[in-house]
Amino acid sequence: LCSSQAKPPPCPLAALKCRTGPLDIVFVIDSSRSVRPFEFETMRRFMIDIIGNLDVGPNATRVGVIQYSSQVQNIFSLKTFFTREDMEKAINSIVPLAQGTMTGLAIQYTMNVAFTVQEGARPPHKKIPRIAIVVTDGRPQDRVTEVATQARDAGIEIYAVGIQRADMTSLRAMASPPLEEHVFLVESFELIRQFGKQFQDKLCGVDMCVERDHGCQHSCVSTPGSFYCECNPGYQLNADRKTCSPIDACADGRHGCEHQCVSARGSYSCRCRAGYYLNQDKRTCTMIDYCSFGNHSCQHECVSIPSGHRCRCHRGFTLQPDGSSCRATDLCNGVDHGCEFKCVTSEGSYHCVCPEGQQLQADGKGCSRCGAGHVDLVMVIDGSKSVRPQNFELVKQFVNRIVDLLEVSPQGTRVGLVQYSSRVRTEFPLNKYHSAEDIKEAVMKVEYMEKGTMTGLALKHMVEHSFSELEGARPLSHNVPRIGLVFTDGRSQDDISEWARRAKESGIVMFAVGVGKAVEEELRAIASEPVEQHFSYSADFTTMTHLVENFKLNICPEEGRGETEIRSPCECEALVQFQTNTVAILQSLTERNILWVLPHSLAQMTARLEALEKQIALKK
Repeated sequence: LCSSQAKPPPCPLAALKCRTGPLDIVFVIDSSRSVRPFEFETMRRFMIDIIGNLDVGPNATRVGVIQYSSQVQNIFSLKTFFTREDMEKAINSIVPLAQGTMTGLAIQYTMNVAFTVQEGARPPHKKIPRIAIVVTDGRPQDRVTEVATQARDAGIEIYAVGIQRADMTSLRAMASPPLEEHVFLVESFELIRQFGKQFQDKLCGVDMCVERDHGCQHSCVSTPGSFYCECNPGYQLNADRKTCSPIDACADGRHGCEHQCVSARGSYSCRCRAGYYLNQDKRTCTMIDYCSFGNHSCQHECVSIPSGHRCRCHRGFTLQPDGSSCRATDLCNGVDHGCEFKCVTSEGSYHCVCPEGQQLQADGKGCSRCGAGHVDLVMVIDGSKSVRPQNFELVKQFVNRIVDLLEVSPQGTRVGLVQYSSRVRTEFPLNKYHSAEDIKEAVMKVEYMEKGTMTGLALKHMVEHSFSELEGARPLSHNVPRIGLVFTDGRSQDDISEWARRAKESGIVMFAVGVGKAVEEELRAIASEPVEQHFSYSADFTTMTHLVENFKLNICPEEGRGETEIRSPCECEALVQFQTNTVAILQSLTERNILWVLPHSLAQMTARLEALEKQIALKK
């Protein structure tokens, strides 16, 4: 087992034990019927003599024994015994199997079972040599070449010992190279004990690290007939298998450092960039809060940055050149405020205002949309097959344009939507949504129903359900107008007259909108009086935009010229109102720098208005 260029000194059997390092040895013994009982006894003594010269123990050499014939039997494994006495007792208790000669099966068992960590073999990374000693007296009855090759490839060094009738070809197929050191043929069982003494001499190898110039940079580890180099902790063996270099623990990228990894002799530490400190997990970093030191002198806000800190002003203020103080900014001139009438700057902010008599809208920018009154509006749209999908999308856009006219809120205008074809479906009731944006989003998600045109059924549903307090309509005692808008593109397949009449009798103001093949007679039957103001028609879906404007003029009378109160321009109250509005507009234009080229225009016009007011007063 321990070959060397320098011949080692003989190893006395009863004196010093072998100076080899730890070994894992498994004896594979042939106990077929061709081995007679007295011959098997000599094989026992062969194993006992060799074990008697080994330094056995859990941290020294471990020994296992298996016997085979037509089957394989484990006598004891590498983890079973750690004293020679226990091993010798177990060997003397072996009962031969006395059957066939399945040597290949035995080698496979040795590789797959006997030399596993579970059976007591040391893990491969400890580099403990694994040695199998196969002792046989005949020709194998199965194939050994392939399985022996697999065993050798798995790191098992095989010694093949043939006795008397053994087949030399099979022995050579089993053994490890070089064959002259691993194949032995003994002429008879009587000579096997004498051979055992010679075999023991091989186990008494020399310390190759002492006898050779090993060249290891750090440390040398002796093995039977050879040696290998090891490095100190924190170093790794180089490709020359002798010199060592520090392990870069950061190189594999598994360090977990958030910023920087610093390698140090097989270990590593994490380091943060400037302006950060290492957290308790020793991996992540947190920016230093320089503002918490309390010496920043910022007037408004202090913002920590890796290099220190900087000052920041509240919205509507500008940081001054000193980097600390802040001054208010005229946001109306500095931002796109979007005010319809006038923008007013306040400290750090701005807001929009409207002319007298007009209200600021929910968006905080527009003035006096159709919000003078509050209504409950239910739109009933035709989803029949004749509308077609692409036109139904135009209908939804038409609905959303109407929503854009309204001041939607729980206390203001409420909107519900119903779709009908052969049946009726409430898309959302009056109390479902409380903002125009939510309503418009819900409208665009409505799915097209198709099928028939049951307009009468839709009117019945609107009267009985849509304008019920359960679905969000306000009580009649609140005097909130109820408006129903029916949109259709064709003739109804059921009678509409009864429920159109009931709708109007219940106080619902009905609007009828027709497109394409809508029947004028039905539209007029649906519409409230005066009919001309409550029904509209468009020949095509793509040209019905003007219907929105018609609807706007009818539900928002202040938008229509015919509904505006006509007052004498010479009445004092009218004049005062005119003057107030005019002055406000001129002031707004001046603030927008529109009249900056006419510095005297405002003063001159104001003077003329005051003179006109005095003349009217004298006439009264």
